[in-house]
Amino acid sequence: MFRPTYPIRTARLALRPVALDDLDDVHAYQSRPDVTRWMLDAGPRTRAQARASVTAMAGEDALRAEGDCLALAVVADARVVGTVELVWRSAADRTAELGYVLHPDHHGRGLAAEAATALLDWGFGEFGLHRAYARCHARNEASARLMARLGMRQEARHVESYLFRGEWADRLVFAILAREWRERRPPQE
Repeated sequence: MFRPTYPIRTARLALRPVALDDLDDVHAYQSRPDVTRWMLDAGPRTRAQARASVTAMAGEDALRAEGDCLALAVVADARVVGTVELVWRSAADRTAELGYVLHPDHHGRGLAAEAATALLDWGFGEFGLHRAYARCHARNEASARLMARLGMRQEARHVESYLFRGEWADRLVFAILAREWRERRPPQE
């Protein structure tokens, strides 16, 4: 089993497992159309749907087996402002998929990049990833910009590769290798 030492702290954030008490904060952003706009098979969530989401995420506090998701609450100013996650896609290839969501009231301050950086630091360091990737709808420019800011390169544009709300959509795939991550990050003293 692989589990970070909690909380993972950054200059402005704490990353920790999602708790059932986080429902109000999580529902505050999961209920917004601008948050769920690019999510597959998701619209604004009711409180009951957000409770189910929080309950599921609360059990995702470690990577126990391939396919598991590590979902962490992003805490700023004592409030959950979003989540970041790593999905263990391949043990043999030491690969994981990065995901993130942040309440729009906190956009534009670099918090998503700070949270994703902390999780990738753990993934490439303690967990021993060789490669991390992330995907987004091709029109989700903010997500693509974030992946580029993280140092990920765009590896693919999968043309009309999935049905998104009844229409064929393009998907962008970004990735970064462990050696590239280490090269872009200054050594920690």
